[in-house]
Amino acid sequence: MGKKKHRESHHRTSRRFHQDDDDYSSALPSSAFDLPPPPQDDDDDEEGEEEEVEESHEKSKHDLGADTDTPSKFDLYQLSVQSPKGDISYMLKFFLMYVGGRQPLHLQEDFCGTALLSTEWLRSDPRRTAVGLDLDLESLDWCLDNNLSKVGSDVSSRLSLFHGNVLQPYESPLVCHPPKIDFIKDLSLDDSIGAQVQSDIPTTMGDATLPARDIVCAFNYSCCCLHSRKDLIAYFRHALNALSRKGGIFVMDLYGGTSSECKLRLQRKFSGFTYIWEQEEFDVINRKTKISLHFQFGKKKALRHAFSYHWRLYAIFNFLYLLDKSYSLVLVSGKFFIYLIHYLYFCGRWSIPEIKDCMEEAGFKSVHFWMREMPDTHLHENADEYTAGRDVKYEELSAFRQRDAWNAYVVAVTNV
Repeated sequence: MGKKKHRESHHRTSRRFHQDDDDYSSALPSSAFDLPPPPQDDDDDEEGEEEEVEESHEKSKHDLGADTDTPSKFDLYQLSVQSPKGDISYMLKFFLMYVGGRQPLHLQEDFCGTALLSTEWLRSDPRRTAVGLDLDLESLDWCLDNNLSKVGSDVSSRLSLFHGNVLQPYESPLVCHPPKIDFIKDLSLDDSIGAQVQSDIPTTMGDATLPARDIVCAFNYSCCCLHSRKDLIAYFRHALNALSRKGGIFVMDLYGGTSSECKLRLQRKFSGFTYIWEQEEFDVINRKTKISLHFQFGKKKALRHAFSYHWRLYAIFNFLYLLDKSYSLVLVSGKFFIYLIHYLYFCGRWSIPEIKDCMEEAGFKSVHFWMREMPDTHLHENADEYTAGRDVKYEELSAFRQRDAWNAYVVAVTNV
């Protein structure tokens, strides 16, 4: 009954993914609160005051080890926020659906952080390559020391990490894996030959010889960091230029709904810790909000503000967008008021339709939206745990009524 009612409430195409394989059904896409329910352990019931570990620019690394009881914030993030198998499964299906004709082998993960998705991408096929780009050098270094150190040289040699801004990708320097540097140092060569070996290593993405990517992705709502239309179009053009001329896709995720525009606190329990999503008051004029991720360890310790973001959010509809479609001016008490003939819903300066416009202006041939309604946050805000149900799937939709919470994949396609 619930599924039938859900389907009737949206205008959509008939496309819908079914969970037929183990990798696809075992995990859902990465996002702040779009993960399958994790196994739960009882919290530490020891009494005592909570010890807070505040994150700062000066001291932001919390690695596992004997010298500290606080795990690495990157480890915690990977465990609680990311689900790379689910993302990869969707990307493969999107590629075969909209491009087809070949298996995608070459991935670029923008805003890659610890490049967990890229690492997982490389595991299952020795022909695959991956490029990771991120502005945070600390997270890239952590990837080298932790994620890549566990997968062996065959996998790590097929991943190229670059430290830089997605708006200037070609200027981004290569982040060298420590074993490569050690290998060069251990060679018994004279200085001139050693210098030649070093010079053969590309220093920036622009210098590197990289295969054209089949898929470029930007997950974990990272495109919300781009606050202007100019930057959004510039980024989409860079993504398009990285894709193969034989055809490729760019995939990003978004979240929204009425709950995204208010103060909100949600949490989910994991083994040994609780993940907390905290959303501050929403700036309706600029459509901006601040998100902080905290981690609670029993009742004694917390890693607060482990990650904080200032995001620009996207609405289903848009006030200025509607002005281009249908409006009239009404004179009341000497002042003009804008009266919308067909719409009365004000949603800020730009929206999902404008994302589509920006992608098309950047040069993409088609844009597709895959939406998923999330559980009502008002029913979970004071609950012990907020979890996403497995029964509601992503569907390709041409229209979607506003809900309390939703997640979306945006798939932009380029073809020959």
